[in-house]
Amino acid sequence: MLDRVARGPNGPMPESVRARDDFSELSEAELLEYEARYCSWGDTVHYVESPKIFDRCEGSFLFDSEGREYLDLQMWYSAVNFGYRNPRLVNAAKRQLDRLPQVASQYLHREKIELAAMIARDAEKKFGEKGRVHFNVGGSQAIEDSLKLVRNAKKGKSLMFAFEGGYHGRTLGASAITSSYRYRRRYGHFGERAYFLPFPYHFRGPKGMSKEEYGSYCVAQFARLFESEYNGVWDPKAGEAEFAAFYVEPIQGTGGYVIPPPNFFKELKKVLDEHGILLVVDEVQMGFYRTGKLWSIEHFGVKPDILVFGKAITNGLNPLAGIWAREELINPTVFPPGSTHSTFNANPMGTGVALEVMRMVAETDYETMVMEKGAYFLEGLKDLQRRHKAIGDVDGLGLALRMEICEPHDSYTPSKAIVDRMVEEGLKGDIEIGGRRYGCVLDIGGYYKNVVTLAPSLHITREEMDLALKLLDALLIRATRS
Repeated sequence: MLDRVARGPNGPMPESVRARDDFSELSEAELLEYEARYCSWGDTVHYVESPKIFDRCEGSFLFDSEGREYLDLQMWYSAVNFGYRNPRLVNAAKRQLDRLPQVASQYLHREKIELAAMIARDAEKKFGEKGRVHFNVGGSQAIEDSLKLVRNAKKGKSLMFAFEGGYHGRTLGASAITSSYRYRRRYGHFGERAYFLPFPYHFRGPKGMSKEEYGSYCVAQFARLFESEYNGVWDPKAGEAEFAAFYVEPIQGTGGYVIPPPNFFKELKKVLDEHGILLVVDEVQMGFYRTGKLWSIEHFGVKPDILVFGKAITNGLNPLAGIWAREELINPTVFPPGSTHSTFNANPMGTGVALEVMRMVAETDYETMVMEKGAYFLEGLKDLQRRHKAIGDVDGLGLALRMEICEPHDSYTPSKAIVDRMVEEGLKGDIEIGGRRYGCVLDIGGYYKNVVTLAPSLHITREEMDLALKLLDALLIRATRS
């Protein structure tokens, strides 16, 4: 790999390529030579041997330079919930570009105020709590802001609970509450690393328990920490925990779209409330109707203290993220101007598109639409599972769907190798369905990197879902025969 950085994917970079200054006529092979020489690999590329270059997008599809169509079943990690180049949202971006595309964050603009009001009023209706909204430019940055909010509210306490399999970003603070050590390994000791607890991952949990029983079991194991001072997190004489907050994804994203039992979060929140620990809900990947609700936590009947959002709020058109928090945590008396800052935090291009997203979801019954489509897609995945021993588990909530790939001999042993082959085969763009050739864009997650996490466009059609199931069938056949 290091050799390729210096030499390019096909050996030493040709002098004719090195010397050129006009990039407009470069072939794809030449572009990859330039990429190998001049681009960092640290910004999340190169998960397949030959990186794919896409040329355009539309609806549920990406297209390469030769016009081959690739059905995208991950939609930019669930950032493009409403389809590529959604006409309504693209037009909103154009209107904002023509009127007020830029303004410094120390000044106000209409779209920021309207957007904050819509999110806060919706939260008050759903959670029965007054609150405020605070913006930043990306999910990790919003997580960082939430950590400041928590530490401020809890008098400087910096220890957090989080889940095994949880992902909250890769900035330094977010890495400390993300379970994967590989995101921290190169950057020294993290003295404030979170205390990671098991998520109720039923497929890989103890056998003999129902999903609900396993959820209760996981909560009971957490509650044990507060039974005695000798368990290390609780001072019964002061009635005070050493930990400030519990960071949760209601449905684990990078962890493999693990769907918890319906009773789990209610029981967990009761323990948190009894011990004065805040619940911070990370909705960066599951927000904006991915699961059939604006916020996935709505499915579980609990009220967050802080809620973090991002990704699909602008349908991927412009970076924007933020937090909603209860009034007592975020009002200007306790969290004054300048508590956090980014030059681009409430940029009008982002807030303008996000405001149109909020209007659009208010006018359309996304809940019914997404739940119906999700049920149809999940039934198709169950049919695939019956026909392919490599599928150990399928599950889903709305259009957040999972297909766990295992070794065919037991349908349980994780198989990263099969999944990797599926991803590579999908990017070849040569799967023939109905006389046409397609590619398929997949995203992989899970504790063992063996889960196909499916996040199609919420506007995906019945015909496109049928195509997706045929493509997955073809990919499974190719990958298990290799």
